[in-house]
Amino acid sequence: MNTNTLNAMTVDVEDFFHVSAFESVISPDNWQQFKPRVDINTRRLLDLFASHNVKSTFFVLGWVAERYPDLIKEIHQQGHEIASHGYAHQRATKQTPEVFKQDVLRSLNHLEDLLGEKILGYRAPSFSIGYTNEWAFEILAELGFKYSSSTYPVKHDLYGTPDWPRFAYQRKEGITEIPIPTHRVLGRQTPIGGGGYFRLYPYALTKFLVKSYLKKEQQPYSFYFHPWEIDENQPKVAGASAKSNFRHYINLDKTYGKLDKLLDDFSWDTMRNVYNITVD
Repeated sequence: MNTNTLNAMTVDVEDFFHVSAFESVISPDNWQQFKPRVDINTRRLLDLFASHNVKSTFFVLGWVAERYPDLIKEIHQQGHEIASHGYAHQRATKQTPEVFKQDVLRSLNHLEDLLGEKILGYRAPSFSIGYTNEWAFEILAELGFKYSSSTYPVKHDLYGTPDWPRFAYQRKEGITEIPIPTHRVLGRQTPIGGGGYFRLYPYALTKFLVKSYLKKEQQPYSFYFHPWEIDENQPKVAGASAKSNFRHYINLDKTYGKLDKLLDDFSWDTMRNVYNITVD
């Protein structure tokens, strides 16, 4: 290990046809046309985590949990944290408060009924809580969530709150927000939280940036990715833009190997443990 700092490993449990990059060509009404691959990919991740003795937080999409309850139970039984990713992977910025509440509540109720315990964490699809919908935090607090990881303090065409806090903080609504980490370079914030950036950057660069972040900021680092990102054999989605195709398919064949190194080079645990989130 290169550092003893305990960092948060997180997985957004969704399938390749759920992603925001393809929302212009795939609607939820068409999801049933695709053969899901999330079960087998997530189980590969469970085996990888077990080989490194790493526990993670799995932000589970309600749509997945309803169809693969045994998978969610297995994740939980292996000692990982289950949190909510909402139900239908619709960006919160495109929802009314009532639609958002019902989407989150459907996922929350199903997960709590399935596992028989309180769900503490939530992550919005595509980090879609920001300037226009801070009301979402009030709803999350009302529903009993203790923390959220739904903001990314960078500039991006789908999300971003570049002038919001970069580290975990308590919001006035009574919920802890844990932003995706960034590294400040020449006064600008560079994305280092995972996902497509992890696939795009050479691993040596990712390792350097994470180590620099830990040394400079003296804050835990949190990492996110998706089960489909280790699946180089997933089908190609027709009709998507060149940008969307690049974002989604870049270096899928390299992700698993990079993850293996990342798990070995740093210390990891769940969001709940790293940020000391308690029920009350």
